[in-house]
Amino acid sequence: MSHFTSLSSLGWQAFFQQQLALEEWDNSVPARVIEQHKSEIILATETGNVTLALSHNMPDIVVGDWLLLNQEKHFIRLLERKSCFSRKAAGSKVQKQLISANVDTAFIVCSMNEDFNLNRIERFLSLVNESAAEAVVILSKSDQAESPQNFINAVQAIDPLLMVEAINCLDSDNINKLSPWIKKGRTIAVLGSSGVGKSTLTNTLLGETMQSTDGIREDDSKGRHTTTRRSLIGLKEGALILDTPGMREIQLADCKEGIESTFFDIKVLAEQCRFKDCQHNNEPGCAIKKALDAEELDLRRLENYQKLLKEDAFNSANFAERRAKDKALGKYYKNTLAQTAVLKGR
Repeated sequence: MSHFTSLSSLGWQAFFQQQLALEEWDNSVPARVIEQHKSEIILATETGNVTLALSHNMPDIVVGDWLLLNQEKHFIRLLERKSCFSRKAAGSKVQKQLISANVDTAFIVCSMNEDFNLNRIERFLSLVNESAAEAVVILSKSDQAESPQNFINAVQAIDPLLMVEAINCLDSDNINKLSPWIKKGRTIAVLGSSGVGKSTLTNTLLGETMQSTDGIREDDSKGRHTTTRRSLIGLKEGALILDTPGMREIQLADCKEGIESTFFDIKVLAEQCRFKDCQHNNEPGCAIKKALDAEELDLRRLENYQKLLKEDAFNSANFAERRAKDKALGKYYKNTLAQTAVLKGR
């Protein structure tokens, strides 16, 4: 387990410092969540690690969060997040699942084999853009690809300004390409589907095996789940890396701005259509159709944009309905308790 000797080595920044009153700075202990378990979290402080049991009266807490503790190491409050990754919980649950918080750079890892998928990369990019973190696409298994440049070009076509690196996650010298983002006190999240090389990348950066790895299934090049918990680990360069379990299902919700940022070119084109409610089918003056006909826009990219917007709208509406029901239920319980207190007083 990593040990950190200063707040700056833990990723403490002015953004968090400004949230503390002078009295809080003198009397409380800033602590960062470095491991997340079902009923407890592991926190890192300047003086060592602390285990904190989770309780129902605490807010939702995730790896990367900053908390304030009192001198007895009891929970006081959760600090505002600089960035936060979340998704719709897997399966049929109508709730949001936090992934990580206060990330500076997100490495989106995708392997250069049969599992390479531009739609999935755009999905992760939408998630990262919504969080306000910096995105870097890492194309793994470069030693197995006949033409890595073709994969790089395909990803670069999404956005010419997008940072893309092709690497062999097992080669420590090759990993040096990522040094511009691995700076002291910077927090990196490693995102991607199972089996793309996330844990291998983490192990190579660490110079030791801390996350278990496994092979891919030969029939479809898809990976097996290897990492089972979320944890924040210190690298020798001074950066911190968040390793998360592989996620096959990334359902977007409350992510419209992130999607529109990822597909900014399409959003700009749509604003040039003659009609504001243009459906981009056969309407006259449709700038999207014109771009498709001129082969200036990829149909795959347009269809994925529309798919993600539709998915986000559906999930967001479900969340809004769930929040409204929870609010109404909470109000009902509050009124019931108030009426019970009145009747007892008679």
